[in-house]
Amino acid sequence: MDATLDPRELGAPFAGVDGIDRSDLDAIISEASGWLGERQNGDGHWVFELEADATIPAEYILLNHFLDEIDDAREARLANYLRRIQGSHGGWPLFHDGDFDMSASVKAYYALKMVGDHVDAPHMVRARHAILAHGGAERTNVFTRFTLAMFEQVPWRACPVTPVEAMLLPKFAPFHWTKVSYWSRTVMTPLMILYSRRAKAINPRGVGIRELFRRDPEIIRDWMKNAAGHWIAESLIHIDKILRIVEPPVHWLFQKKAEAWALDFIETRLNGKDGLGAIYPAMANVLMVYQTLGLSKDDPKYKIARESVDLLCVVHGEEEYVQPCVSPVWDTCLASHAMQEAGLTAADSEVAKSNEWLRDRQILDVVGDWEHNRGHLRPGGWAFQYNNDYYPDVDDTAVVVMALARSQEDEANREAIARAEEWIVGMQSSNGGWGAFDAENQHDLLNYIPFADHGALLDPPTVDVSARCIGMLAQLGRKKDDPVVARGMNYLWREQEEDGSWFGRWGTNYIYGTWSALNAINAVDWDMTDPRVQKAVTWLKSRQQPDGGWGEDCASYWKERKDEVKGSTPSQTSWALLGLMAAGEVDSPEVERGIQYLMNAPRNGGKWEEELYNAVGFPRIFYLRYHGYSAYFPLWTLARYRNLTSGNSKRTIHGI
Repeated sequence: MDATLDPRELGAPFAGVDGIDRSDLDAIISEASGWLGERQNGDGHWVFELEADATIPAEYILLNHFLDEIDDAREARLANYLRRIQGSHGGWPLFHDGDFDMSASVKAYYALKMVGDHVDAPHMVRARHAILAHGGAERTNVFTRFTLAMFEQVPWRACPVTPVEAMLLPKFAPFHWTKVSYWSRTVMTPLMILYSRRAKAINPRGVGIRELFRRDPEIIRDWMKNAAGHWIAESLIHIDKILRIVEPPVHWLFQKKAEAWALDFIETRLNGKDGLGAIYPAMANVLMVYQTLGLSKDDPKYKIARESVDLLCVVHGEEEYVQPCVSPVWDTCLASHAMQEAGLTAADSEVAKSNEWLRDRQILDVVGDWEHNRGHLRPGGWAFQYNNDYYPDVDDTAVVVMALARSQEDEANREAIARAEEWIVGMQSSNGGWGAFDAENQHDLLNYIPFADHGALLDPPTVDVSARCIGMLAQLGRKKDDPVVARGMNYLWREQEEDGSWFGRWGTNYIYGTWSALNAINAVDWDMTDPRVQKAVTWLKSRQQPDGGWGEDCASYWKERKDEVKGSTPSQTSWALLGLMAAGEVDSPEVERGIQYLMNAPRNGGKWEEELYNAVGFPRIFYLRYHGYSAYFPLWTLARYRNLTSGNSKRTIHGI
């Protein structure tokens, strides 16, 4: 054999990593990247389905019946989906194979009854028994009780006082619209109109669910619960009772002005067919507001609001579900990273076209709601969805920049990157971290108000978003002693858990957070012998499953259930491997076993099979399954492993 030939080129195993065959690895990477390339849209972007739980398709059915716009064919397909995902416990979970959830179960049952399922049908009986066994429909969350009040299933006193007049409060008041998160802002503003108007669903079939209550809703007085278990929350429940007394005169004095303010807020941000905030709950609330205010269904505002909701529907044969939003920018930048890791460059059409598509979506002219704490900044970020100019996403922006920076020789890329870097630096919060959409969104008192029983009213800095920002800045050339980077790293170290892991706010869960943090630590060229890094490495290795993969259940968002695992998943395995490789562990036996898991795991071309949910909207409340994660993350991981074991350096030069 010619001594100048690398034996890996002949298909032999990698030196020092027995069992990983180069030819097999190359073949999988080639097949997966080809599959992903074929699914790129003609204009350069990727978009995969984004699936939530039963609540969104159930709410869509309820919305149709609120508006008297029943679509029997579509609702039959939605009902098929709801029946299929019913849990073995009789109710509906928040994620695949999860525990019974009261609010999801009540909404799903109500929606199925709306479409004509008989209460004595076996699946309805099982659901009803489960709901009653868990305390009945009176134990649903605040958002569900608003829906039930509009359908006259509970009295309005079942809902916390949420007057639209609150929009007029001054900024120094305990509550102000700028003090809550973007998603809370866009959902609450139309909801406050609905509450103040005591909106009433048309409900043409007169369907009710009295059988789901253990007590008569009219005699219940303990609707508000101290979900936080804190004395502040208990005090605010008593204040809620006082507000009910003063609400009528305040409403009489200020309703007209407050509604005008709220409608201006909504219509300024209506966002065309992408909808208010580009998220389903806000968009549905807008439609119900227009109905309640008597807007004609032929009105252009009503019609575009209706279209925005319908565009979220996804049909699969005889089933259909409704996405909470769409994720094209997120999918595109992550898919671009995977394709570039697999060897494509800006000279290849897939990367060139995705770069162009991403550049075209940079928000340069609209000053969004983030201005209330960062009014001095020029816009320069990217949204998560196709269009959502008032709400660019810090996380998306950082990952887009890192994708573009891989081909920074493109002058157009350099201009976009510079503008985004300026915005990201300015969005750093005073504690050194970054939130997803706002800076300094940390008014913790608001998470104790009765409305916030979900505990997700705010958008504080998080480890995963902060790590991406640090990685981006490092990839652009900033060193660890740069003041912005240094503050960010101090934040990361403060947030590390006792066992060495990091919490994952936007992905499931500690594996996601730890991968994110280790990326940033590598990007700033931190000493990987640091005991804190090694503690994280030890934790990641300890979570490897017998099959060589990694998995973490969505139940891990309950602290007492942190270690729960249902099975390994391609997405979580990829994050663990990328994290270990970032920490310099590319030659470890744990990495080899993980790579073998990905190479052997079932897949369809370039998409690995993955049923378990892999992300979170709001911990313990709302979970997500990104269908694209099991395509681009395994490809990215296998390609990075090949790159690091083929070259002279064991360290990746990218921020993610």
